[in-house]
Formats: sequence, structure tokens, C-alpha cells
Amino acid sequence: MYRSVIFGLLGGLGLLLYGMSLMGDGLQRAAGDRMRKVLEALTGKVWKGVIVGAAVTAAVQSSSATTVMLVSFVNAGMMTLNQAFGVIMGANIGTTLTPQIIAFRLTDWALPAIGIGFLIRLVGKRRSHRHFGSIVLGFGLLFLGMDVMAESVGTLSDSPVFADWMASLSHNPLLGVLVGTVVTAVIQSSAATIGIILALATQGLITLDAAIPVLFGCNIGTCATAILASIGTNRTARRTAMAHVLFNAAGSIIFIILLRPFTAAVQSISQTDSLPRLIANAHSLFNVANTVVWLPLTGVMVRLVTSIVRGPDVEIAKDARYLDHRMLENPSVALRLAVKEMTHMADLAKQMLLKTRQALFDGTTGVLDEVDDLEDKVDSLKDQIIVYLSTLVSQRALTEHQSSTLAGLMHAISDIERVADHVENIAGYAREKSEKSLPFSETAIAELTDIYDRVVELFDISVDGLATWDRSKLDRVWEFEDAIDDLQEDLRNNHIIRLNKGTCYPGSGVVFIEVINNLERMADHCINIAEVVFEHKGPPSFDGKASREHASGLDAAGASD
Repeated sequence: MYRSVIFGLLGGLGLLLYGMSLMGDGLQRAAGDRMRKVLEALTGKVWKGVIVGAAVTAAVQSSSATTVMLVSFVNAGMMTLNQAFGVIMGANIGTTLTPQIIAFRLTDWALPAIGIGFLIRLVGKRRSHRHFGSIVLGFGLLFLGMDVMAESVGTLSDSPVFADWMASLSHNPLLGVLVGTVVTAVIQSSAATIGIILALATQGLITLDAAIPVLFGCNIGTCATAILASIGTNRTARRTAMAHVLFNAAGSIIFIILLRPFTAAVQSISQTDSLPRLIANAHSLFNVANTVVWLPLTGVMVRLVTSIVRGPDVEIAKDARYLDHRMLENPSVALRLAVKEMTHMADLAKQMLLKTRQALFDGTTGVLDEVDDLEDKVDSLKDQIIVYLSTLVSQRALTEHQSSTLAGLMHAISDIERVADHVENIAGYAREKSEKSLPFSETAIAELTDIYDRVVELFDISVDGLATWDRSKLDRVWEFEDAIDDLQEDLRNNHIIRLNKGTCYPGSGVVFIEVINNLERMADHCINIAEVVFEHKGPPSFDGKASREHASGLDAAGASD
């Protein structure tokens, strides 16, 4: 008997989980990147986070998926802890949708839904049609899995051992919480655990008193995914995972204490004798009530997790700050993180520019060792970003929009790295100038300062345009390019005049010309970065003009070095 029960439960659970996955994936793909865009665009209003968290989780059919995404966003600095806590509360509400659907017991529609969904996926010409087919197919598999589990556990009604165990759950709520926690942590899905409970309820094998504590445990067990996702992240991301644990654990403790009035409230509100519906309603009421309790206490929760996970909010990463391989399943998020990492890479190149300028004009060559270290970090980041994007394109089928973004980023990565290479070249000439005590005239210093400052400003503008993918911020780059080209020509001519007059030391002249050459090439790479924004679609989560426009063709050839 137990063998058939175990096999039936495993098979039914597999169908249910696969059905949920198909439904969630279909809904997520049908919505495109709008759900993640909404998550990223959250304001400081916690109640808005609750609404968004509920909506996104209802769509992806997994509060764990939402919280993993949250941890990644917080780790990347794209969301604050306050915002994340609101979404966590909403995610718990959103995950109650699946048990409510299951409680309808639409098993008669399972096989027709499977057939229709598969047919739509097979013959659908448009991607949206195939996504809809996945939703219908997943819906059918979900209810087929429920039917298989319900049938398999039916024989347990004759088992005195099982009856005794169910009785112990009714009399020992803490045991029920423990069971729900462990099972959910293992199978990584509170909805699946509740599906098993509903299967038992369908056969009359579990009481409401026994089921409710298990529901509380399900909420605690689902935190395991967020905890695992927070490993290796910064302190704020770990605080987000801790907030998820405390929110669910505190709610469970409160309602375990109030178990009898809570059970009575469920029965009073539900106005039904259907045990599956009562259990689904209990799950919904618990999560809504827990959110109502904690919503005005968001500040308390933030202070609490900050005191538990101590340390500064910002940690300086030695390596990649934002690349999160868990987000490779979400291409638009992965692309956004890649852009943020490229901005980090550009910031290191900017530090190289400023330190080299200091060494060149002030003679403080001690900073050049720091320039060498920064250049190594830039090279390392370039390699990591390329591997990250290559992994993305090898694992996921990208949309045309996402492919355009990725191609543009590949170009821009190379240009940022080349800027750092040219700064390293200038650092070498700064060393030579210091070691050989090569003098610069006041005129030469003024001229180099002028072109150097213009290149730094051009680099800032180009990187800012890339960071936001906003073309309106790049209108001035073409003027800068023309001005720098003209200035370079003037400086060369002025240098020749000084040489002819004998007012310029020849050795200094070589350094002067090479610095100008490298600055001019850096300007070319800045223009290439700007062209990427104009010629490629930006990540869908950006609100910049480039995310809504797309120039045809690809002509982003870098300047010759």
C-alpha cells in the first residue's frame, strides 16, 4: 500500500510542479520584461511594493523566484531594503493564488486542457500563442497532478498508523509547523506542499486544525531559497533574506498563539464546508493578516535586521559587484546587471585617468602603482562580463531586442577596456618623464591640461549615456570629438613651433606627442561607446529613449589604435 502511495505522491507532485513551472514560465514570457521593469521602478512607498510583489508572484507562480530576484536587485543596489520588504510581504500574498485555484477541483478539465495547450504550443505561429499554450498546458498538468495525488493517498484511510499521525498533528501544532517547514524547504515550493495537504483534504484524511499549522510551516520553509540566494551577497542583500525569514517566522508564532480564534475566523469568513477551500482560505487569510500586522512596522523590521546583520550598508567588492549568475534565467535583468558592472568598470578607468593626470602634471608618481592595480581590475572585469554575457546567450533564447542589447554591450566593453589601456600608456610616459626629469613648459602643461580635461569630460558623458541608455545625454559628444580633433592638430602645430624656436626639450616633446596621441584615441573610443547607445536597443528595463527607439544597421567599428 505504502509503495503505491509514495509513487503516486511523487508522480503527482512532479506533474503539479511541472504544471506550475509551465504556467509561471508562460505567464512570465507573455508579460515579457514588464514584471521585472515594474520591480525595478518601485518607489519608496512600501504599500506599492506589496501590490507589485503580489502581482509578480501570482504571475510567476513562485514566491521563491520573486525573493531570489529581490536579493539580486538589492545586492546590485537597484532596490533598497525598505522597498524589498514591501515586495516580500506582497510575494507571500501572491503565492496564495495557486492553492485557491487548486481548491476549485477542476480535475475534469485537466485532460482537455493538456490536449488543447499542447496543440496550441505545437501549431502556434506567434510566440504569444505558444506562451498561452504553455499556460493552458501547465494548468492541465497541475490539476492532473492533484488528481493523481488525491487518488494515491485515498488508500491511507484504512491505515491506523496514518490516522494516529494525523491525530498527533491536530494535537501538536508545533509538529505541524515543523513538518511544513521541512517539506517545503526540501521541495522548494510552498504551493506544492499545500497541494499535498489539499490532496489529503480531498480524501478527508486531514482536519483543518491539523492543516493550518502545516501552512504556517510552509511559509517558513519557503525562506530557504532566499537564504541560499543571499550567500555571497552584500550585507543589505543578506538583510533582505533575513527580513523574509523574520516576517514569516514572527507571523507563524503570532498565529500559533491565536490558533483557535484564527481557525474560527477562517470558518466564519469562508461560509463553506469544503475542507480544501477552508485550507486555501486559511493560507490566504494568514498571509494577508500577517502583512496588515507588519505593514506599519516596516521601519521596525529594517532596524531589527540591521541589528542582526551588522556592518556598513555598502561593501567595496574586490571583483565584479553586480554580476549575478542566478539572474541568467532572466535575460533582461542579467543585461541590466551587465550594464551596471560596465559602469563600475568605467569608474575604475576614470580613477586611472585622474591618478595618471596627477602623476603627469604634479610628479606624484607613487600613484602609478595604483593605476597598474586598477588596470588589472579593469581587465579582469572585462573578462568576467564577457563570460557572463556569453553564458547568457548560450543558456537562453534571447529576443531580438535582447540580442541587440547584448551585441552593443560586447562592443562597449572592448572600448572601455581600450580607454584603460591608453591610460596605462600615458602612465608609462608619466614614469619616463619623472625618471628622466623631463621638463614641461608652462604652455605645454596648459595645453595638455586642456585636452586632458576635455577627454575626461567626454568619457563621463559617454559612460553616463551608456549607464542610462539615454541618447539625449549624448548630443554633445560629437561636438567634443570635433573640438578634440581640432585641438590635437593645434597642439601638434604649436609643439613644432616650440621645437623650431628651441623652447622645447626634444625628450619632453616625445612624451608630449605620445600623451596627445593616446588622449585622441581615448576620445575615439568614447565616441564608439556613444554609438553603441545610438545603434543598439537598450535593456528593456531602461526608461531612456534608446529603449524605445532602434536605429537600423550596425556600424560601430572602433577607431584604429
